[in-house]
Amino acid sequence: MTYSIALVPGDGIGPEVIKPATEVLDAVGDASGHVFNYVELEAGGCAIDSTGEPLPKETLEAAKQCDALLLGAVGGPQWETLPGHLRPERALLGLRAGLGVFANLRPAKLPPQLRSACPLKDDVLISSDSEGKPGFDLLIVRELTGGLYFGERGRSADGKAAFDTERYAWDEIERVLRAGYEAAMGRRKKLCIVDKANVLESSRLWREVAAVASKEYPDVETSFLYVDNAAMQLIRAPGQFDVIATSNLFGDILSDEASALAGSIGMLPSASIGSPRDSLAKDFRPMGMYEPIHGSAPDIAGKNIANPLGAILSAAMMLRYSFGLETEARAIEDAVSAALDAGLRTLDIAGKGRATARETIAGTREMGEAVITLLENKI
Repeated sequence: MTYSIALVPGDGIGPEVIKPATEVLDAVGDASGHVFNYVELEAGGCAIDSTGEPLPKETLEAAKQCDALLLGAVGGPQWETLPGHLRPERALLGLRAGLGVFANLRPAKLPPQLRSACPLKDDVLISSDSEGKPGFDLLIVRELTGGLYFGERGRSADGKAAFDTERYAWDEIERVLRAGYEAAMGRRKKLCIVDKANVLESSRLWREVAAVASKEYPDVETSFLYVDNAAMQLIRAPGQFDVIATSNLFGDILSDEASALAGSIGMLPSASIGSPRDSLAKDFRPMGMYEPIHGSAPDIAGKNIANPLGAILSAAMMLRYSFGLETEARAIEDAVSAALDAGLRTLDIAGKGRATARETIAGTREMGEAVITLLENKI
């Protein structure tokens, strides 16, 4: 099979982590007979510098013609004084809305090799679902194209007051809850819906939709938490969670909190998915946008020290969700795990393994090359 992938390297360390991710994909293609064609596009700060806008129309239109999009990171201090509609981050919102991706999947799992990177004690990490071993494995399903980030906003005439509006429609909530339930069906069949229904009318609507949607998934245990309690529970006992479904704002915050428990924000991938290209097609191939959850980290850009594993694992998620290549996706994940087993560490995770004396510091390029080498026996 031949697949077309839109590449948006972006700013800062974005191009550095995207390069090893595409090299890993090419290695997978060579081993499995698939062909990945890349269309490199500009978005974010680099696009502002070259075109004056964070998301050129040409970028969005070209991305729509591809099977999936792989993004590095956008943003940097040189663009922070621009008006809100011209900030690099607007490119992310525009791509999400333009590509129709509405559910952001952010897995957070503690690799056993990085146990000491998690600040929590063993007795906190051990849960009834962990078979007596310290760790956690959860998935946050975040609504992506509604809520506060896309609601009406503005300033008063004198500029001394501002507002942002949280607004959700029934169908926006229903489709992301279905994504959460479907994910839970393939995992441990537990879905926790996080909201602030004691205060927000929009959250009360989430619960009304959940009361209807949950009837279609009787095998899934549905629970609810207020967001402040959920933030506390992630620290108190992360192993209790399987799948969390929540709004755009709450998901943004909680997923970053979860990343701090998983060793490093540089380790975590994400997938933003939408509806199938053809609802009648036999193969479910949703449009997808894939990216590591870290930022552009301009302070380390160009130094060959950024962790590429989040981007590489994002590529694995792309193979799984957009292309249906489960064997190839799992091979990448196993190769990443093998690299950690071998003691390879980028600086953000160095000194945090269980066997520190065996660690070898690897740069961005070197870590990517190691994953490719370890792939040889995985496919």
